[in-house]
Amino acid sequence: MHKGKKYHSLTSTAKELFWKHGFKKVSIEEICQKSGVSKMTFYRYFENKIEIAKAVYDEVVDDGIHKFKSIISDKSTTAYQKVELMLKFKADSTNEISRDFLMDFYKNPELGLSEYVEKRSVEVWANLIKDFKLAQKNGWFRKDFKPEGMLIMMNKMSEIITDPKLLQLYGNPQELVMEFSRFFTYGILPRDNN
Repeated sequence: MHKGKKYHSLTSTAKELFWKHGFKKVSIEEICQKSGVSKMTFYRYFENKIEIAKAVYDEVVDDGIHKFKSIISDKSTTAYQKVELMLKFKADSTNEISRDFLMDFYKNPELGLSEYVEKRSVEVWANLIKDFKLAQKNGWFRKDFKPEGMLIMMNKMSEIITDPKLLQLYGNPQELVMEFSRFFTYGILPRDNN
């Protein structure tokens, strides 16, 4: 089905509401009302709320892949600048994420979203491993860095960023995601022999 203005209005509104309130607290009626789109039109695009959540997640992931590939392939930036750009993008894309969102998407198996997120993550990382290997070949990342190992660690990230003890240490989920990202990302830069 053609994805026009109304489709994008629905998904952008759903993203905004899901990020702020989580999945369970947001209703289809609320998405429709805030986006100015009728329920009948909603159901032309989506079977239910789970399907719009998956569409939102796919849009975010696809945007992230595009941005990552753009950053990694830019020959005018250094490895350090690439990492800084990736972290800035990560900060911008995780802005406004609530604890409720994290718990609903990553820790609530009965919704089916955590399964979907995990499945999509595996697909995405399998493709991104090629980009990491190219970056290694170009000297941007350590030669002894194993992208496949990073895939396994990133799949475990959902457990880490939804850990209640860790969430209490940080002011909001974005701070925890960024702390993890900085810690993780700077570890893949080439070692300076000086």
